[in-house]
Amino acid sequence: MSEQGMFGAKGTGDTSGYGGLARTAASTGSSERPYGSYFDEVADDLERAYPMFSDAIERVVVDRGELTLHVKREKLVEVSKILRDSLKFEMCMGVSGVNYPADAGRELHAVYPLLSLTNNRRIRLEVSVPDGDPHIPSVVEVWAGNNWHERETFDMFGIIFDGHPGLTRILMPDDWQGHPQRKDYALGGIPVEYKGATTPPPNERRSYK
Repeated sequence: MSEQGMFGAKGTGDTSGYGGLARTAASTGSSERPYGSYFDEVADDLERAYPMFSDAIERVVVDRGELTLHVKREKLVEVSKILRDSLKFEMCMGVSGVNYPADAGRELHAVYPLLSLTNNRRIRLEVSVPDGDPHIPSVVEVWAGNNWHERETFDMFGIIFDGHPGLTRILMPDDWQGHPQRKDYALGGIPVEYKGATTPPPNERRSYK
């Protein structure tokens, strides 16, 4: 499926060039074996180390030379411990939030890039939850460095990491309303005056759907 343009801009109001952009939506299905590279070995090692693999992993996606394991949220901590201890993915490089408003029942995604220093390998974990129940178990007990990353994802996307030792905002004030990186968050902006001319906020500069 192909999508035209970005931001919904039409006509001459779009000066960014995004209006002429054509992109193809990625498939959400599982990839078929062989995955290629070291990905088959990682999947096989995880299946051997974790007999509940088929119940915990919703799908395995290989795209653009990267492997992503889509994990059920209730199995995230178990899978993470196996990946750290048995497959030697010693480092989690953080967690990024993603918001897909059209993905009914899976509007919020958390993406965890993992690095094995021992084997020089990289994979990703991804967990999807509904907007109405944005709870995901914290992995701070597995990778302590995720403490601040989970706080940022909570702050920006509203994903609640259950079991986090201190889940508070990290960028916005504690009393801030909403989560600025969600797609339904108002673009806002502050009018800026420059040499007598006023630059309007971003959401008033172009035509948006």
